Amino acid sequence: MLKTIYGRCFSRSQYRRIKIQRPSSGAELPRSTGFIPLPLVRRANSLQNMMMDEDVEQATLVSYSDKPRTFPDMRSKTYSPLIIRILRNLNVRALSVLLLLSFGGIFYMGARTSPIIVFVFVVCIISFMLSVYLTKWVLAKDEGPPEMVQISDAIRDGAEGFLRTQYGTISKMAFLLAFVILCIYLFRNLTPQQEASGLGRTMSAYITVAAFLLGALCSGIAGYVGMWVSVRANVRVSSAARRSAREALQIAVRAGGFSALVVVGMAVIGIAILYSTFYVWLDVDSPGSMKVTDLPLLLVGYGFGASFVALFAQLGGGIYTKGADVGADLVGKVEHGIPEDDPRNPAVIADLVGDNVGDCAARGADLFESIAAEIISAMILGGTMAQKCKIEDPSGFILFPLVVHSFDLVISSIGILSIKGTRNASVKSPVEDPMVVLQKGYSLTIILAVLTFGASTRWLLYTEQAPSAWLNFFMCGLVGIITAYVFVWISRYYTDYKYEPVRTLALASSTGHGTNIIAGVSLGLESTALPVLVISVAIISAFWLGNTSGLIDEKGNPTGGLFGTAVATMGMLSTAAYVLTMDMFGPIADNAGGIVEMSQQPESVREITDVLDAVGNTTKATTKGFAIGSAALASFLLFSAYMDEVSAFANVSFKEVDIAIPEVFIGGLLGAMLIFLFSAWACAAVGRTAQEVVNEVRRQFIERPGIMDYKEKPDYGRCVAIVASSALREMIKPGALAIISPIAVGFVFRILGYYTGQPLLGAKVVAAMLMFATVCGILMALFLNTAGGAWDNAKKYIETGALGGKGSDSHKAAVTGDTVGDPFKDTAGPSIHVLIKMLATITLVMAPIFL
Repeated sequence: MLKTIYGRCFSRSQYRRIKIQRPSSGAELPRSTGFIPLPLVRRANSLQNMMMDEDVEQATLVSYSDKPRTFPDMRSKTYSPLIIRILRNLNVRALSVLLLLSFGGIFYMGARTSPIIVFVFVVCIISFMLSVYLTKWVLAKDEGPPEMVQISDAIRDGAEGFLRTQYGTISKMAFLLAFVILCIYLFRNLTPQQEASGLGRTMSAYITVAAFLLGALCSGIAGYVGMWVSVRANVRVSSAARRSAREALQIAVRAGGFSALVVVGMAVIGIAILYSTFYVWLDVDSPGSMKVTDLPLLLVGYGFGASFVALFAQLGGGIYTKGADVGADLVGKVEHGIPEDDPRNPAVIADLVGDNVGDCAARGADLFESIAAEIISAMILGGTMAQKCKIEDPSGFILFPLVVHSFDLVISSIGILSIKGTRNASVKSPVEDPMVVLQKGYSLTIILAVLTFGASTRWLLYTEQAPSAWLNFFMCGLVGIITAYVFVWISRYYTDYKYEPVRTLALASSTGHGTNIIAGVSLGLESTALPVLVISVAIISAFWLGNTSGLIDEKGNPTGGLFGTAVATMGMLSTAAYVLTMDMFGPIADNAGGIVEMSQQPESVREITDVLDAVGNTTKATTKGFAIGSAALASFLLFSAYMDEVSAFANVSFKEVDIAIPEVFIGGLLGAMLIFLFSAWACAAVGRTAQEVVNEVRRQFIERPGIMDYKEKPDYGRCVAIVASSALREMIKPGALAIISPIAVGFVFRILGYYTGQPLLGAKVVAAMLMFATVCGILMALFLNTAGGAWDNAKKYIETGALGGKGSDSHKAAVTGDTVGDPFKDTAGPSIHVLIKMLATITLVMAPIFL
């Protein structure tokens, strides 16, 4: 007996309901094909002759490209985060009342604290509203034909499933670490200021733990937001590429802009809420209570929580994306000669999933942590300087970082909205260089950043004690803004195939795989020189401008040097939201290209997504360079804050670290060794994951020979499961190394110092460890990120037709270089600059146990 079911016949204007015959019982269809052999209904004629019953029963297979393209569902049921499910189940009126009460409570605390905090709250909430508008605008775009939607759904399922499992693992480790912090703080010493304010050990412990968990939660949300938008925007960019390159660019930019505004806004409002809550709860600045200049020290746990999640998110996501990418390339492109993102490759879905969990989710958590660490360290240094200079109202110097990043949300929003689509454009129109369009938006953002930074310094940093100090600090901000621009340009120069370094690397591919590797390594090593010179000039210039600002302590010594460096760091990050937008643009464009390739769209569409993908590789590399530069300055600030905190706890001056002391020198060596060992473990993790993927893909090609002829369908879900399991397993060891090392070193040398009569030995050794790790980490991250990005774009350059184009010997050598560079640029490199900031924050939190 035959039963009637409904199938879908795709038309650009409608779906038609048709009757399709299928046997209700009888011959069972081979599972290896992965298909239900439905009669084919072609687009040109939706009601052609039906296939005969015997063809159906015998499971006759035709060309894979003519089949209805279906992709496996990688989860058993639709999943949404718990908080989303709770909000959806709430009544609209109840939800509105809850939001009004929340906003009312936030603004009440802000009004009790400072008008500056109210301004920060207003800007952040407006930016969240704008991000909602961008979300609706992006989601209103069409998703294209069903085959695109099916691929996008598979990517989304894999990304959400991995992130859910990964964050579950991270949350367990976070609670365990929170318990350790609680135990340490319950038995630690208190600073004289904390004892004078009546803040006991128990209260201090609970405050630090609460700040740590809040920072971890916000960092996790930032990462999830980055993934959430990318897995929904990719298919819309693919669909737009069928019409216009400019429209596809605009969708990708606005999708990235949504994520960037949410990430930066959450970092700012999270710290502002925590600060105002502590201010009101502890009754700061009232007689017998804590002074406002000491309050920023209570926020250190927030930065540590953000760093903790960012490190594991970057490690897990990086291992996932590059394990899948390397495995797919080695078997697909190198051994079988099939194109990248070819639907015959069993690892292609895992590769596309990795772009979202590795580049979007991890980068969102990464930049969230960068901004949080920079804000907190600048607040600590601002409060310390204001206290030394006896400034009557120090709130401006403390809250200045929050205002700078509030303006960052405003100017970056303008830059994002300045990128618009063009009318009457078509897929046949000449492809405009997307980098030129993005650069125009960045230039506009830079100009607005200079204006708003000047207004912020005049508003908050003017003091009667030194009337011209605000101008010096404005110049410090200009140093930071110029440094950021130069860093972006340097990274682009070494990674964009329009410039000589990448073209020279591509030319080296024409003589073989070995020369390609040698040229890539030498390019990466060379690329460390200019950034280090720029950082050095920036630190010296900002320190000198701060020192000559006219602010002096009771003894007449200038005290603005470190705060000037902090202001320069804020200047560098004053366009962070737009820079993150450009970074998010990269993986979204990459995913769009994969969807176009897998759904077998016309070559003209693939040309557009290839251009966007190549530009995305450059923007990702420039963002990493930007992040490394900001990490260098932020780590210097955190190191200075660490020394101030040690001075406060020990109640003695702690301004110098003598590396001529053997124990201190050993601490420096251990810090340098930590960077190399961490990098080795991260790269090895990618290699082991890739080996598992290679073995699985080879097995499928051998056991299912019909895959290469489109007669059998690959098991994509198996590769996704392998990569996810391996990434979660492999991220533990390097992450644990980063957390345990500074604590163990500081505690061991504290005991040694106790028995040798050196009371500050533990603190000094940890300081040396932090210094050497920062220096080595910056150089290592620059080398890895730049070399990896250059190898990738050298391959892209050859794929444009240069040096023989796709399939040539030069292309094969370039693929090898790109494969080697994958764990460099997307796993080890990004993880290192997160590592050095986490080392700085963990030493701040754990400083009492080193004394």
